[in-house]
Amino acid sequence: MLNVPSQAFPAPGSQQRVASQGRSKVPLKQGRSLMDWIRLTRSGKDLTGLKGRLIDVTEEELKTHNKKDDCWICIRGLVYNVSPYMEYHPGGEDELMRAAGADGTDLFNEVHRWVNYESMLKECLVGRMAVKPAALKGMRPKSQVTDTLPREGPSSPSYDWFQTESSVTIVIYTKQKNINLDSVIVDLQDDSLRAEVVIKDQSYLIHIELSHEVQENISVRVIENVGKVDIVLQKRENIPWKCLGQPLEKHDSFIPKKDTGLYYRKCQLISKEYVTHDTRLFCLMLPPSTHLQVPVGHHVYLMLSVTGAEIVKPYTPVSESLLSDFKEPVLPPNKYIYFLIKIYPDGLFTPELDRLQIGDFVSVSSPEGNFKLSKLQEVEDLFLLAAGTGFTPMVNILKYSLTSVSSLRKVKLMFFNKTEDDIIWRCQLEKLAFKDKRFDIEFVLSTPSSEWNGKRGHVSPALLSEFLERSLENSRVFLCICGPTPFTDEGIRLLHDLNFSTDEIHGFTA
Repeated sequence: MLNVPSQAFPAPGSQQRVASQGRSKVPLKQGRSLMDWIRLTRSGKDLTGLKGRLIDVTEEELKTHNKKDDCWICIRGLVYNVSPYMEYHPGGEDELMRAAGADGTDLFNEVHRWVNYESMLKECLVGRMAVKPAALKGMRPKSQVTDTLPREGPSSPSYDWFQTESSVTIVIYTKQKNINLDSVIVDLQDDSLRAEVVIKDQSYLIHIELSHEVQENISVRVIENVGKVDIVLQKRENIPWKCLGQPLEKHDSFIPKKDTGLYYRKCQLISKEYVTHDTRLFCLMLPPSTHLQVPVGHHVYLMLSVTGAEIVKPYTPVSESLLSDFKEPVLPPNKYIYFLIKIYPDGLFTPELDRLQIGDFVSVSSPEGNFKLSKLQEVEDLFLLAAGTGFTPMVNILKYSLTSVSSLRKVKLMFFNKTEDDIIWRCQLEKLAFKDKRFDIEFVLSTPSSEWNGKRGHVSPALLSEFLERSLENSRVFLCICGPTPFTDEGIRLLHDLNFSTDEIHGFTA
């Protein structure tokens, strides 16, 4: 799976950027693009220097390959010669050299766990680590450790099952209160059941090959006050089951969420609407045997095959409309995911996405993100700063805050674009501001026409000082910002200059 990093991914304040201490893209030389790397890997050139052999690599041997022109890195027990990839790495050579001659698993998990390195670097594979069991402590990837937990972490969940004549119910006891449907992801594919429950920063997995066939339709119930999850399956034949099934990979494991791999399911394109001249609203339908609800402020990864390579990009789902009272839902909720996506004509991923026909399929990952809804629970003044498609995470934050935050007095969105034609959902935003007096919208254009009477320019102290007026002198505030990296970096710097604390600011991926 080859991955196209977004201009603003990871965003300032995001888990990825925080963990990597400000990691960002670096300019690549001419002829060092992603497509150039794909061509190189298919050229037949020996990228390992071993003429097709795979070897067992000792820790001592690994340590000797620690230079730019001779750089080996271990990721989850596999060793790669990344020297040929140095000039193609969007994060720069220095980022790769941080793990030169060593186990880079932790660094990889911190910065871009979502990358499928096995596919990206498959032509660079040297071999496996040859580590004696007694020596595994320093070299074993965390993703293989399932029997240890942080002392202060949540207690390990457990599960049980029972049946009636026509159904089977799997019960997960999370031992945590306030578990909700957003925390549960269930996929049923060819009688293989995969159920994940996210508990704080941990992930509990049920993964079973069922002993008998079941129907496609599944139901998920959560009893929040006791932290119990019920997954109800309908039998194809009304016969007694002697056992639930056979365990599959990582079944009954409870590990840090950051150490779990991304799981994808194929979703069908149902509709595609023009929103602006270069932005589309895509509607994807989840498989009938999938339960997935993306939490507010989180994103997923879309995966497509482009020129024979699997390309991945992160996107934040939106709701079908900002105006639920103005527009009756055409499709039932919780089975469809909507995305506002800007099409870049010279891009690698979005033109391919735009060429999809109704009925085609796109692979969608499980949700990712570190935004906490608790940040909004007692907020009185919510300020949103968005540039271009950085508007997407603001959609569900806006809807949630106006419908579910009882303390809210005011929500203000400052929306930066180049021209009037670039403004996403302008009519809906203006209608929402008219309908709900707690919401204000301000549009700012960097290259407006002569007829534009609104605000002009880029994010600046003057614009922000006027915009960030509290409803009360000491009101509780929270600020969200999302856009291209320069916009987000500068916006966060200006907010700090205006005496807003880090705890009051969240930066999103554009």
